[in-house]
Amino acid sequence: MIEVEGLTKRFGRKVAVDHLSFQVRPGLVTGFLGPNGAGKSTTMRMMLGLDHPTGGSVRIDGRHYRDLAEPLKHIGALLEAKSVHGGRTAYNNLLCLAQSNRIPESRVDDVLDVVGLTAVARKKSKGFSLGMGQRLGIAAALLGDPEILMFDEPVNGLDPEGIHWIRNLMKALAHEGRTIFVSSHLMSEMALTADHLIVIGQGRLLANTSMADFIHTNSRSYARLRSPQREQLKDALHEGGFTAADAAGGVLEVDGATTEELGELAARHGIVLHELSAQRASLEEAFMQMTAESVEYHSRGSGEGEGV
Repeated sequence: MIEVEGLTKRFGRKVAVDHLSFQVRPGLVTGFLGPNGAGKSTTMRMMLGLDHPTGGSVRIDGRHYRDLAEPLKHIGALLEAKSVHGGRTAYNNLLCLAQSNRIPESRVDDVLDVVGLTAVARKKSKGFSLGMGQRLGIAAALLGDPEILMFDEPVNGLDPEGIHWIRNLMKALAHEGRTIFVSSHLMSEMALTADHLIVIGQGRLLANTSMADFIHTNSRSYARLRSPQREQLKDALHEGGFTAADAAGGVLEVDGATTEELGELAARHGIVLHELSAQRASLEEAFMQMTAESVEYHSRGSGEGEGV
């Protein structure tokens, strides 16, 4: 488990992380979200002892990272996939890590196989594509068979097959009871992968909740209805105490009602429905709603004539 308590980081007058506290629990894929400049990368670097906090602390299974004698056996991380020695082969990059952490050499072949790089194990990493570099970085994170894994933008550079693979890998690792902490800008991918969300904005905690609760709390849920008897349907809805809003294509949108309630109401009035569907906002829409006030850089719409 990762425990973050009162974590703060200042760069001069700039407060990058502001008294941040949360826990990342085992058995779940926990997504780490926030707008650009929210402090996600700084937080992850402090977790790994790469940046020293101005205040607060991070504990990895009850200990500071600096106190872990063989850190790769406790926590594996992918922060910058290209931070490898380009003149070394994929195998030798991993071998150096294994030897410095007293990890058996046999693990090198194991993780190369897991990430699909066995065929290029003896090739120098400087010739690797971005996607191959990501796979090598993931192999390094897995090398010590740690109980905690951190991934920053793990799908960056991967093709669709690779994205599907890393998604299933993270889920499988969490199912084994490991602690998985992943940051990504791809909301559609995060929605398919994460069970729990930590959301920050301007260095402060905005949400610490399940994926389902986050979307429910920060988005509008409503029902869509479409009928050739539109005016009769509006009257029936009004009589039933529901407020219907007009939408494009002759659709009516109703908040605060289930599809079962609306279907039964239409049936009682003999109204034909061509559409009755429940609508739920996406993770991206919920995220945009929550973080609207925390975005550091706002883009103006094309119609506003933003200058260059």
